[in-house]
Formats: sequence, structure tokens, C-alpha cells
Amino acid sequence: MEQSIETINRVIRTRRSIFPPSYIEKDIPDEIIHTILENANFAPSHKLTEPWRFVVFKGESKKRLAGFFSERYRSQTPAESFSQARYDAAGEKVLKSNCVIVINAELHPDKLPEWEETAAVACAVQNMWLTATAYGIGSYWSSPALLEDLARFLELPENQKSMGLYFLGYHDAPELPARRTPIEGKVTWAQA
Repeated sequence: MEQSIETINRVIRTRRSIFPPSYIEKDIPDEIIHTILENANFAPSHKLTEPWRFVVFKGESKKRLAGFFSERYRSQTPAESFSQARYDAAGEKVLKSNCVIVINAELHPDKLPEWEETAAVACAVQNMWLTATAYGIGSYWSSPALLEDLARFLELPENQKSMGLYFLGYHDAPELPARRTPIEGKVTWAQA
């Protein structure tokens, strides 16, 4: 058991956001993506609603997602402000990633408030992040301002809400120390 504690401490404390510019061209096997998603499925959820829902873009399907970002830029930008370079860059993060997972929440307003479903999805993403870290895969969760448009693009059911994109890729980013202030300043021990 001691080895398990050391391992989980190391994985938690070395987890970092690793961004697409650091990703290298190396395929993440589908079995690893499946394991990442399977571990997400073991997140806690109140009333066992298991609200996490994922859409995986890998290989050729990434072009469709990148196209969504480029076309959204075109449709939202006045002609006089349009930049071909920005249009081309709009889907760049998607194409640079080996895999992009769109994170969605299936809401159950008859059972739980939305914040509880959001918390459960965040726990699922943390499980994904820790699993990716253990595999040496860089990743990060992005929540751009266009989530409602993304939900429409994905044709999500009315009871689902998009919560962002999870980018993954093997990487060559240097190991960086964590930037955290001491826990002692964030904890109060209750008195009897």
C-alpha cells in the first residue's frame, strides 16, 4: 500500500496543463484513450447520475472540429476585421492535438442542482488528467466562450451542456515545478 500512496502523490503533484504547442507527432493508442475515459467513469456523482458525457475527436474527425472553430471565427467576425491568419489559426490547437475530447454534462434538474453535476464532471476530468499524466501524455481542459455554439455544432440533446474541450498529446514540454502556495494558509482546524 505504501507504494500506491507514493505513486498517487507523485501523479497528483506532477500533473500540469500541457498545451498543444508542446505536443509531438506520436499517436495515442485507442486503448489508452479508452482507459482514460474508463477512469473518468469512476468519478463520484451524487445520486449516481454519472452526468459526464464525452465526444472523442481523433484522426480525420479532428478536421471537422477544427473547421467548426474556423467557420465560427468567419461567421462572428465583421468583414473589415477578418484576418486569414486568424481564420487559419482558429482550429490549430485541435489539429496539433492527437486527440480532443469534448466534455459535456447531462443535467438532471429533477434530481440535483446543476452545480452538483458540474462538480461530478470536474471530478471525471480530474481522473482523466491524472490517468493521462501517469501515461506521460500532456493534456489540458479549455473552456472557451463559445460552448453554446459548440453544443449546437455537436447537436447535443436539450438536457446536455458543453463544458469544454480536453486536449491530449504526447509532448516534449520540460518538467516544471508546481506553483502552489502552502496549504496551511487555506485550512482552518475547527476547535472543540
